[in-house]
Amino acid sequence: MTAPQMTDLKRQEFAQPTAHFDVLVAGAGPAGCSAAITLATRYRVALVDRSDQKTFRIGESLCPAGRRLLTKMDLWQDFLQQQHQPCYGNRSIWGSDHIQETDFLRDPDGNGWHLDRARFDFWLRDHAIAKGCQLYSPYAVSDVKYQDDVWHVLLKSADDEITVTAKFLIDAAGRACPIARKLGAKRTATDKLVCGYLVGHEVPQATDAGFSYIEASPEGWWYSAPIPDDRRILAFFTDTGLPATQWALNPEGLIQHAYKQASLAALLDRCQFQTTEVSGYHAAHTSTLDIKHGEQWLATGDAAMSFDPLSSQGIFNSLYTGLYAALNIDKWFSGQITDFSDYQQQLDNIEAAYLRHYSEWYGLQKRWSDQPFWRKRQSKK
Repeated sequence: MTAPQMTDLKRQEFAQPTAHFDVLVAGAGPAGCSAAITLATRYRVALVDRSDQKTFRIGESLCPAGRRLLTKMDLWQDFLQQQHQPCYGNRSIWGSDHIQETDFLRDPDGNGWHLDRARFDFWLRDHAIAKGCQLYSPYAVSDVKYQDDVWHVLLKSADDEITVTAKFLIDAAGRACPIARKLGAKRTATDKLVCGYLVGHEVPQATDAGFSYIEASPEGWWYSAPIPDDRRILAFFTDTGLPATQWALNPEGLIQHAYKQASLAALLDRCQFQTTEVSGYHAAHTSTLDIKHGEQWLATGDAAMSFDPLSSQGIFNSLYTGLYAALNIDKWFSGQITDFSDYQQQLDNIEAAYLRHYSEWYGLQKRWSDQPFWRKRQSKK
């Protein structure tokens, strides 16, 4: 077999391997865990997670079709016991000044979900461990090298480093995609979307329970949704470099500008929204790898391609591509396939469908077409 291509970056020192695996998965989010859970019954799997803390993470929407994937992994009934918040639809001010409502009443998969994302991710991780995965946490992939038909992977924590080997590598570590980058893949972003958010307590109201809220504004768009334990997330999405980032960076500016939106302010008042110390600011852009797989490695989930949160497809895509990656890797180990062209085609199809929908979503918003945020997206049509 031809050795995988490596970058010209300076190699680090690798110690003698302490353990040997069939598959190493970098990243223990939905993509990494769905792959690990699927593979663990037949292979020795290492799962690498850079965090061991249940810290808040934005990205809480699971669409109704997520039920099919959790059922396929035999997790659905247990998922229902985790006390996540049902999502029955969306209310939006988008393309006009009027609130419009879409619901999931006709969806054959039922309602969607607003997740406690930390709880969901750790629940998946626990299932992967229960299936037999070896967890390395808090460790991150620092370097990789291909030698003697296996990958040598250098894992580092704040005060330790170890080397393990694996026949196959899965990069499921999000936009950072450390394995893919080490192997020469380049990441391309199609926009500069960023998100400032905060989390608060609410007094749930029947009129708003189970509905996401989205509202377009001149410099971007607002999002709010109830999440478990009587909490609510409030977020604003705009582009890096626009004036809105100056106030979206801090909770005080975020809440002040939220109350300038009449309908959003009314929603926050109804639920008696009270801010907490939980807030953040992070990248939310659409991006993709130019190379998503190679000899004995592939990328999946956000590592392969990340979506605009307006799609509400991020978690579903991560679960699906992680599961599909695992099924293809199983075929590779058993000799049924010799390459990952089918996996690549599936990712291409997903990306093409997403980009069509991206154009349609932003194309519906005709107001403020002279504003930089909207002008950039209108030009992509």
